[in-house]
Amino acid sequence: MGGIPAVTLVAVVAVVAIALYAIFGGADFGGGVWDVLATGPRRQQQQDIIGHAIGPVWETNHVWLIFMIVLLFTCFPPAFASVSIGLYVPLTFVLVGIILRGAAYAFRSQANRAVRLSQAWGHVFGIASIVSPFFFGTCVGGLTVGRFAWTSPFALAVGGLAVALCAQLAAVFLTCEVRGPVRQDFRARGMIVTIVLAAIGAVALGVAYATAPDVFAALKRPQSLPGIGVAMTFGFVVVGCLWFRRYQFARIAVCIETVAILVGWYASQAPYLIPGELTYVQAAAPPETLRAFLVLVACGSVLLVPSLWLLFRVFKNEPLESHEAVPQHAS
Repeated sequence: MGGIPAVTLVAVVAVVAIALYAIFGGADFGGGVWDVLATGPRRQQQQDIIGHAIGPVWETNHVWLIFMIVLLFTCFPPAFASVSIGLYVPLTFVLVGIILRGAAYAFRSQANRAVRLSQAWGHVFGIASIVSPFFFGTCVGGLTVGRFAWTSPFALAVGGLAVALCAQLAAVFLTCEVRGPVRQDFRARGMIVTIVLAAIGAVALGVAYATAPDVFAALKRPQSLPGIGVAMTFGFVVVGCLWFRRYQFARIAVCIETVAILVGWYASQAPYLIPGELTYVQAAAPPETLRAFLVLVACGSVLLVPSLWLLFRVFKNEPLESHEAVPQHAS
């Protein structure tokens, strides 16, 4: 392992997996948010583009969530047990949302001729796409505050922040999926939601200052500030790239912003997995288990990474023209 402790390497793998799920899974959830919020004369086209973008990859994006669950119960079993018990209510809402949005997406795609039924499933898909990231956010906020206080004001603010971040990711990604007037719709929404995200972030900091001073102090730690600063900077970069129609750069910038948010949060909590209860070293499985897990991850990556590259290469090669969007069908 090159002298680096196995537990540190596993922690790095965990952060990478969380970042990948936040980006790809977040954009997936955000697509559902914009689907239910689609408006205007191009409403149907917007929904068709979202279906075209999500269709080939919506199941694949949750690979990273499954990987994270396996990593947690294999490599940090005490933390897995504690989180599963302390946050079982919001995690249940997350799970129900994921199941409902998947089922609704599939059922809606089969109900194109039954307009009312298709619309009903579309609403379920959109609402579930808001529910899951919101309760993911409350879980993160509850962990941060301590005592698994997922209903605390700060946790609820983080839930709103998570939904806005997913919507931002989706809007920016969708500008790279289509050309023409629909691209301009998502471009405008991307700029608006980035401003909304900044406002919710400011509210969350204010709530932390007023109700959770320990959290506010942790966010001001020297190791936390670079991540927060980078996230704020790249929020402006995202708006600038969208304003000047540099869509590929905007996509890179929003990914950097998302990773920076996660790194800033992780740095504020380090070295704790569960603040005040377990550090990641205390929660770690035996070194033999960690080393075996890292070997398996390396072997699995040989198959997984090229497969994912091929999937995105095939289905995400060129953006559609607005008039090419077709009603979605079952994937």
